[in-house]
Amino acid sequence: MALSTISSSSSSSSSVTSPWLYDVFLSFRGEDTRDTFTSHLYHALIQKGIRTFIDDDEVKRGDEISTKLLPAIEDSRISIIVLSKNYASSTWCLDELVKILECKKSKQQIVLPVFYHVDPSDIRHQNGSFGEALAKHAEKLNVDHMKLQMWKAALREVANLSGDHLIRNGNESKFIEKIVQDVSRMANNHLYLHVAEHPVGLEPHVEHVNLLLRVGMKDIRMIGIFGLGGIGKTTLAKAIYNSIAFRFEASYFLPIDSDTRNQVNRLVQLQETLLSKIFGECKSLKVDSIDKGMTMIKRRLRSKRVLLILDAVHHLDQLKKLAGACDWFGEGSRIIITTRDQHLLTAHGVDSTFEMTGMNQDDACQLFCRHAFQREKPVDGYGEFVEQIVNYAQRLPLALTVLGLDLNGRSEKSEWESALDQYRKIPHEDIQKILQTSYDRLSENEQNVFLDIACFFFNGQGLDHVIKILDSFDFYPNSCIPRLKEKCLISEDFYGRLQMHDLLRDMGREVVRKESPKNPGERSRLFRHKDVRNVLEEDIGTCRVEAIVLDFPKGDDIIRLDPKAFKNLKRLRLFICRNAQFSEELNSLPDE
Repeated sequence: MALSTISSSSSSSSSVTSPWLYDVFLSFRGEDTRDTFTSHLYHALIQKGIRTFIDDDEVKRGDEISTKLLPAIEDSRISIIVLSKNYASSTWCLDELVKILECKKSKQQIVLPVFYHVDPSDIRHQNGSFGEALAKHAEKLNVDHMKLQMWKAALREVANLSGDHLIRNGNESKFIEKIVQDVSRMANNHLYLHVAEHPVGLEPHVEHVNLLLRVGMKDIRMIGIFGLGGIGKTTLAKAIYNSIAFRFEASYFLPIDSDTRNQVNRLVQLQETLLSKIFGECKSLKVDSIDKGMTMIKRRLRSKRVLLILDAVHHLDQLKKLAGACDWFGEGSRIIITTRDQHLLTAHGVDSTFEMTGMNQDDACQLFCRHAFQREKPVDGYGEFVEQIVNYAQRLPLALTVLGLDLNGRSEKSEWESALDQYRKIPHEDIQKILQTSYDRLSENEQNVFLDIACFFFNGQGLDHVIKILDSFDFYPNSCIPRLKEKCLISEDFYGRLQMHDLLRDMGREVVRKESPKNPGERSRLFRHKDVRNVLEEDIGTCRVEAIVLDFPKGDDIIRLDPKAFKNLKRLRLFICRNAQFSEELNSLPDE
């Protein structure tokens, strides 16, 4: 479907304590609610120990928003907007609203609208008092058209958010009590997770997944987020957690972060951690066995509305032992699973899935620039470099972040040129490490199929043709290819043509290079012109060479070799050399 963003924290499970100065910022129209509803709400929040900012200087206000309010909004974890009849009549309130929604996007702040004796539809469509107020603002000469449009857009946006609605003659004290309970649960029980140093392009995808989650409904839902390593699954899951955790009785973000297949002790540890964190117990609960852990999770969580995120799941057994079924959890619970393997989600029977794919070009450029230059746009003279790097990274957030940090502080263009050249020859170690974990978890046949595709088959080739060739090597591609698709390592376009991300291709080729960094004759696959010439012309090939595929750009290349250059290549199963001539007849090729 779509992508978000990522930072170096995306492969990490670390979180930070709350960076907020205030728990709550109160936005309200003083003449409507200062001495009544808002005053009662403010004191109820304070009594609960919730740090709440309220502006006491409304009577001193001019036309421009106070400079002290802007930092207060930025430093608040939650903004409660009391939307009353005359809220839109104040340009100050409208400016506050715009700022609050900006912080919602840029800092993942929580916005709680309170519809106080007003209809959200009137706000959304700017009818009634809201339409009248905007019409009056439009008549004023000092209100420019652009600002007016910003106010209208902000009102539409806040009207579409989930909030609390107090109708006339409603029980105000119970209404305030509910708001305070929600805020208290978030402020006291919800640990804010660090999402990303530069959260670029996250908001639309948080909203999309939240639509799938349908938080507030009484059913129990499991949602899966899948995609390529480094694409931003963990980052998105953390942002979602921060946006909705306060709406649950208990919540926890559980990083699996290791291969727990057949590792009983590790699975037991995860069960203990899950139970301890959900119930807020200081000491870890003791779980004697996996089966007992499953029973404890079902028995203790069945009556509790929880948000549980299982991050970086690699095996179905992990899901079975930690969140075996929806009926393990209480009414209204939500379980989010992130994985590189779509098949796990299908096998576990999740309700909906969300696929992470590459960033759009603008967001990709901005993410890289924020890390490389500490600004949204390239430094003058570096725009072409940025474009080359974004194209090289194919808009993969992990790569953009790693390369941006790597190039940060390099002020000479020659350094950038050298770095780019190096990236193209040898993938950056941090990128290679993350991507290779998917390869390492493949079966032997799946690894062989993946490496052959990475080394020998280019994007756009018919997948049927590729399968036919691979099948001749007894790699069982008809079963391996679907697994590679499920793990997001390859894809197939509408016309049945093979597609592989360039960084995955580079990762596979680097796996082969590392088989023997100094001697290409000791590698399983040869595909670079220089290496093939070296091995064949110097006769340094060994029995480890399985395949040689080379496509010269011209037809006049001559490879000078000894007629018996292939005599040591006993395991050679594939040899293709296009657009080249050999100085001698090849008479020592293996029989197979």
